[in-house]
Amino acid sequence: MPRSIVAGIGMYVPKNVYTNQDLTRYMETSDEWIQERTGIQARHYADRLGETTATMGIEAAKIAIERAGITPQEIDFIIFATLSPDYYFPGCGVIVQREMKMKEIGALDIRNQCSGFLYAISVADQFIKSGMYKNILVIGSEKHSFGLDFTTRGRNISVIFGDGAGAVVLQPTAEEGRGILSTHLHSDGESAEILAMYNPGTHGNRWGHFADFNDAEIGEAFMSEAMIEKAQNFPNMNGPAVFKKAVVKFPEVIMEGLQANGLQTSDINMLIVHQANLRISQMIQKLLRLSDDKVYNNIQRYGNTTAASVPIALCEAWQEGKIKKGDLVCLAAFGSGFTWASALIRW
Repeated sequence: MPRSIVAGIGMYVPKNVYTNQDLTRYMETSDEWIQERTGIQARHYADRLGETTATMGIEAAKIAIERAGITPQEIDFIIFATLSPDYYFPGCGVIVQREMKMKEIGALDIRNQCSGFLYAISVADQFIKSGMYKNILVIGSEKHSFGLDFTTRGRNISVIFGDGAGAVVLQPTAEEGRGILSTHLHSDGESAEILAMYNPGTHGNRWGHFADFNDAEIGEAFMSEAMIEKAQNFPNMNGPAVFKKAVVKFPEVIMEGLQANGLQTSDINMLIVHQANLRISQMIQKLLRLSDDKVYNNIQRYGNTTAASVPIALCEAWQEGKIKKGDLVCLAAFGSGFTWASALIRW
């Protein structure tokens, strides 16, 4: 059975850089406050009209495809991971197919937020192993900046997120020992609302998250003025609860991958976790007893780019020569849902 290798990788971030100091123009915050809690120093924001989630994904895809030594017309399947699509529907995958003038190939969109890219990699890996496809384009892209609450009310969330995209081309290989060794996917919806964007959505008050609204307010309009006033149209997050869960599930899913392949933490050459919070990454590194040269973090420069964070970090680490052929690369992510995942790759 063939294994999947990363034949090409690319990334794209918008030119607009917003430092922590820049955000103080819009909300009561400070560089010290943000760095202490998240480690973030700056993030990139897309142009309001000129750039979209799909266009950023396309820029990253162009680089990945070129590095794979193929053309867009040779791609035979697209998987696009995002929580911020250009349209509520259709998904971004078909826009990539159209704009890159690809053949009438299949396009699949994945909505698993922070774990989206790893879920996409896992799906692509199964298609490669089955022999169904030979050149799969996997994209993780986000434009968070259009939907954040840039006021003091929303600062706990808005200071965290940034925009950007990463992409890989997966191909089959018969080379012994190389490729994706295994992927591991999990979910637990018990606390789904701890990290969620309630609207737009079709739930009404089905799950009882608007206890402070009466039926008249909810029924008056799908998105009532009361809901807007209470910021139900912006992302909602219980940061401490997410942190507490993440620092448990990250090590678990990483160890699951290692144990499935008869490996130990000492075998890891490069660990790249979803860039949610530098404090989470540092705690995982400490728990796994990995040295600084075996862990890659770039949240300081880009913030949390959700589905794009793993491929952006993977691309940068590779470009900087920190990942070489034969290295054992471990990817892991945890986020909204909750969902979490890991992948082990022999580069």
